Amino acid sequence: MTFIKVVFTVLGIYGCFLTWGVLQERVSTTPYYDGEGTKPQRFRYFIFLNTIQSLMASISAFFYIRFAGKQLIPVIHNSNLSLSTLLLRFLQVAFLGAIGSPFGYASLKHIDYLTLVLGKSCKLIPVMLMNIILYRKKFPLYKYVVVTLITLGVSGFMILHPVSENKKKAAVATSSFYGLALLTINLLIDGVTNSTQDDIFHKYKISGQQMMFFMNLFSTILMFIWLLFPWNPELGNALAFCHLFPNVIKDILLFSLCGAIGQCFIFIALENFGSLFLVTTTVTRKLFTILLSVFWFNHELNWGQWVAVGLVFLGIGLEAFIKQPKITKDEQLEFKNDYENIKKEKY
Repeated sequence: MTFIKVVFTVLGIYGCFLTWGVLQERVSTTPYYDGEGTKPQRFRYFIFLNTIQSLMASISAFFYIRFAGKQLIPVIHNSNLSLSTLLLRFLQVAFLGAIGSPFGYASLKHIDYLTLVLGKSCKLIPVMLMNIILYRKKFPLYKYVVVTLITLGVSGFMILHPVSENKKKAAVATSSFYGLALLTINLLIDGVTNSTQDDIFHKYKISGQQMMFFMNLFSTILMFIWLLFPWNPELGNALAFCHLFPNVIKDILLFSLCGAIGQCFIFIALENFGSLFLVTTTVTRKLFTILLSVFWFNHELNWGQWVAVGLVFLGIGLEAFIKQPKITKDEQLEFKNDYENIKKEKY
């Protein structure tokens, strides 16, 4: 049953966020036309976009909880904890999530996209590090081995990916210490966010959809307040863009809906398997996407990239082997007796 849930969750995350990535690229790079000869423009209002995304995710979580017949407000069973404290923790996670992505966007002004992807491929390390530093969480030795193998594999695959001379020159020209510092802050904030989510699940025994609802609700409120500040023209500009180019509204809603469904799978993963499993899934998603492209379009990989792929699969295989359910002696005896009874009935 656990294996089926793992496969279902991983496939859900892969499917939703592969589609979500395509829609994100469509919203941010497609030139929009108004049909009246106005110069085409691109949508550049990402805080507004993230606000709509959070609102859609919060609404989706609300209906998920209602249709499942579960409680929207978490019940606190531990007398040493309170609902108000839990809501403050949700606000903390929402704030971290809201401020994390701008550092990633800002880093792209100083480093190339390949450097950003390479940095994101090492996300397992800050997640584990923040769990250890902030919450004194201990991991078995094999977890460190798995994280090291997957990080080395994905990073090595990206580094060894063939790049044209023009892109190499652009990477050298754009990379800077300041950009790497912004990327590091982004990764550390992601690590704090994921480790805090783990701690909330451990202490309060809530459901993933409850966290999804409150976290996105608070994120929506925080970002909307930011958009309302008088010195921030983004809200007015975004609404004017949507009025001038109404086709973008459909793309924004599809993008937000796909992300909201994907978040349902993400919070299922967080609730049942923890942040390291989730980050492993999201980090390896790009690698598996590239491998699919390799086999589908007959691209070639160099030997170093195949070694890197082997390291990733070795790490995933080690995790699966060690975490496979152990059968006790009593269960073995019960299985043997059932098998003998079936044989007797058959013959």
